[in-house]
Amino acid sequence: MIDPGTISAILIGGLVLLLAVGAPVSISIGLPSALCMLLIVDFDRGAITAAQQMVGGVDSFALLAIPFFVLAGVIMNTGGIAERLINLARVLVGRTPAPLVQTNVIANAIFGSVSGSAVAAAAAVGSTMSPMQRRSGYDRAFSAAANIASAPAGMLIPPSNTLIVYSLAAGGTSIGALFVAGYVPGILWALACAAVGFAYARRHPELRGEPWPGSSVFLGTLWRAVPSLGLIVVAIGGIVAGFFTPTEGSAVAVVYALLLSFLYRTVGVQDLPRILFDAARTSAIVIFLIAVSTIMSYVMTYARLPQLIAESLFGWTDSKVVVLLIMMLVLLLIGIPLDPTPAILIFTPIFLPIAVSYGIDPVHFGIVMVFNLSIAVISPPSAPVLFVGAQVAKIKLEPVIVKLVPFLLVLIALLFIIVFVPQLSLWLPGLMGLL
Repeated sequence: MIDPGTISAILIGGLVLLLAVGAPVSISIGLPSALCMLLIVDFDRGAITAAQQMVGGVDSFALLAIPFFVLAGVIMNTGGIAERLINLARVLVGRTPAPLVQTNVIANAIFGSVSGSAVAAAAAVGSTMSPMQRRSGYDRAFSAAANIASAPAGMLIPPSNTLIVYSLAAGGTSIGALFVAGYVPGILWALACAAVGFAYARRHPELRGEPWPGSSVFLGTLWRAVPSLGLIVVAIGGIVAGFFTPTEGSAVAVVYALLLSFLYRTVGVQDLPRILFDAARTSAIVIFLIAVSTIMSYVMTYARLPQLIAESLFGWTDSKVVVLLIMMLVLLLIGIPLDPTPAILIFTPIFLPIAVSYGIDPVHFGIVMVFNLSIAVISPPSAPVLFVGAQVAKIKLEPVIVKLVPFLLVLIALLFIIVFVPQLSLWLPGLMGLL
């Protein structure tokens, strides 16, 4: 049998090399994993085993929730729901300093929670907010940084495709518990971004709050946004309450979003082929990533790499704090070039057993992983949300990165709090009897 050191070198070296030359993430994971599979066993058995692992990795009823939630997000993005949520956020925070920054933060948290995608939130909310902020005299770089920093709140606030992937990689950890556990960290993420916005407003007193629009305008805006917010109550409430499974809840979300868009008359039958194509393309990328990642997971398990890494960590230190800090640093660094989905699929089988051996709850560890990767997707130099946010704001990356630094510092500080105060994640699901 080929030794684990050689397997590790092929997996890591192949991944880094292929990413460096611009190969897609799925190919960068799949080719080195398939090569290791062929080296472990002969060609015929290796090819058959790799195919079986890919099919088995995506042969999951729970995994159907991802394409359904993606489709619901595309429908909502097309159906003008983002604009209604932005209007609601604006009347909620209009009297605060730098109101358009606070509106951006709240709108990202709300839209991200119903779309489940940081990139979708940054694109949908940012494209609407950027012109408004420009006309009102806001610094373009700071406005873009606020949009980028607040967009990943939707990766924590359900429905979160990232938490669904973690549930699968963690051997079936309760999706309902993960969903509920994400609420407090997700809200704290939004509040942290809002706090940076307040600090910015103190240095720019010209960005005063807007006058109260009046009760009639507020109630009218709220009334128009309530049906959109109802998606959270119907889909997530039904999952948490046990009325239906996450997959059934995702299908309900699609039907609800489609009916709502038809009711608003923002989506017609002629738009459905394009919506279905966009959702299928996004879903195919995620599903294929999961499929090829199962080959890597099989190879690592076959070569006992998770156990060897765990033994190395235990031999080097027995401090829970040090081990957690190492895992956090690895996730932050690897999450910048790597999409959250493959990062979770690769590192959950390695890190979760170590975390459990230190008495860390799998639900809490899942929130920690997603929080780490949420910071990574906005961190320079190559994070996807960073590029999208700068693109919709029509500004170069360099000034945006400078303005993004205060947000990153606050969010990293919040990450330490989430890691070392587990009750922030576990209190709510424990209260609801989900643990």
